[in-house]
Amino acid sequence: MIKKHLMKSNDKVLAGVFGGIAEYFDWDKALTRVIGAILILSSVGTGIIAYAIAALVMPDANGERFSADTQAHRDRHDDAFDGEFTDPDNKHHQD
Repeated sequence: MIKKHLMKSNDKVLAGVFGGIAEYFDWDKALTRVIGAILILSSVGTGIIAYAIAALVMPDANGERFSADTQAHRDRHDDAFDGEFTDPDNKHHQD
């Protein structure tokens, strides 16, 4: 028997937390997300904090907490100012 681990889903709406919970317990993803949203909205702020912590703590579907692709994307665009358009291939990069 393969042991299941709780991790974020690749089928994500925000961070993949509720999708991961639904996959772990074999629940319907849409229903889990609706119930989760209701719980967050009715919790007067603590639900948002709990969701944010879960998003940081739960590993991605590949088992990593922070995606290498996300870090590589940040490394390529670190010199970009907020709101500045960047060319991912650096075809028009001027020094």
